[in-house]
Amino acid sequence: MIVTESPVKRVEYGRGDVAGLVIAAGRSRRFGAEKAVADLLGKPLLIWAAERLASSCSIVAVNARPGSETERLARARGLLVLHDRPGDAQGALAGVRAGLAWAGRVGARALAVSPCDAPLLPDDLFERLLRAAGEGAAVAETEDGRQPLCSVWPVAALPALTAALAGGAHPPTWRVLEGLGAVRVAFGDRAAFANVNTRADLTELAARLDYQR
Repeated sequence: MIVTESPVKRVEYGRGDVAGLVIAAGRSRRFGAEKAVADLLGKPLLIWAAERLASSCSIVAVNARPGSETERLARARGLLVLHDRPGDAQGALAGVRAGLAWAGRVGARALAVSPCDAPLLPDDLFERLLRAAGEGAAVAETEDGRQPLCSVWPVAALPALTAALAGGAHPPTWRVLEGLGAVRVAFGDRAAFANVNTRADLTELAARLDYQR
């Protein structure tokens, strides 16, 4: 695959037809600061997510707000930054739309999507989702329900997603995935999908990971 955008992170052992995107454009109001740049055992949460995607994708980008600390960190680590399209409502789907448009430009057939704030996600998450998706979409599911930001989207879904966001709308991400016929992939460990929403959450996860070392 020929990549025409820079700076980017290329990973030789990844899948050449799959691009990865970390969703990190949220406001992190409960955390009180940009949680994507928060440190967990010496590594920012954003980088935990990017490295996991890199094990299954040939190229990884970050969806971030313009001028944010997250954008600066991503660029410093050699990651391409994607901004939401002007006029799209704030939310994860706007980031996915930007990711699908970029994935199409670099010749990928699919986009693997990850939240920036779930550092315990299973190591085989995206490999399993990609296998289940085939040429379509797939989404992780635990006993707590669907995990729509842990998903795989075909690049061919861009027109449908653009239509879903028309006029400033922002339907639930799971509903758009459902409309695409996304395959649900069951994961038994619900704790692996825990999000960092507060500083207390971060402290708890740090203690858990440190204990496991």
